[in-house]
Amino acid sequence: MSELKVALVTGASAGIGKACALALIKAGFTVVLTARRKDKLDEAAAEGSKLGTCLAVPADMTDPAAIDALFARIVKEYGRLDVLFNNAGVGTPPVPLEELTLAQWQATVATNLTAPFLCTQHAFRIMKDQTPRGGRIINNGSISAYAPRPFSAPYTSTKHAITGLTRSIALDGRAYDIAGGQIDIGNAATEMTKPMAAGIRQPRGDVMVEPTMDVQNVADAVVFMATRPLDANVLFMNVMATKMPFVGRG
Repeated sequence: MSELKVALVTGASAGIGKACALALIKAGFTVVLTARRKDKLDEAAAEGSKLGTCLAVPADMTDPAAIDALFARIVKEYGRLDVLFNNAGVGTPPVPLEELTLAQWQATVATNLTAPFLCTQHAFRIMKDQTPRGGRIINNGSISAYAPRPFSAPYTSTKHAITGLTRSIALDGRAYDIAGGQIDIGNAATEMTKPMAAGIRQPRGDVMVEPTMDVQNVADAVVFMATRPLDANVLFMNVMATKMPFVGRG
């Protein structure tokens, strides 16, 4: 890319976020990586610096003040933002719905829904006023939004809400050349999905080992979405392990 293109990836210290951040750097973006764990974030940024230009800015997505400071740093360093990948997310222990605590519910909502909303607000303000105008916001949704796993009410609820946020971004961003899209991921092989190798609870009550896919498939898909011209938008994309138990019954 000849001109400066800046991307922000949340939850970029490991897993999907790290893979996507590195892929965006390779694609020519200047990438701001953010996550809570400074040590892991610095390790990811060290890998990224070998591929291109990146900046690590630690931030807790449950802290609105930290989000404010993150975007202020982006404006100070680069003066623009072209892509926001709202990736950071958490789940809750797989226990019966009635046993979940209010604190567990609120923590999931804060990270998975409120943080993407606040980040999107900041991104809108920057993208509306910059030259060239506009940009792209990509949300990490989930197959769980429309096919939940057992005992996942907080995670499933927030991911369902993210779909509503994505549609609102796509609609409200039209006037400002801001495109909004969502990637729904199924069984990408990361630290988070390692338990699948030992088996994961199915809706009928049994435990089954589920197939996974290389996380690079997700990174490639996010780069594809991020590099579309602003007159084109991938509104929703589903990238999943071919043999995971999703399509069909059981």
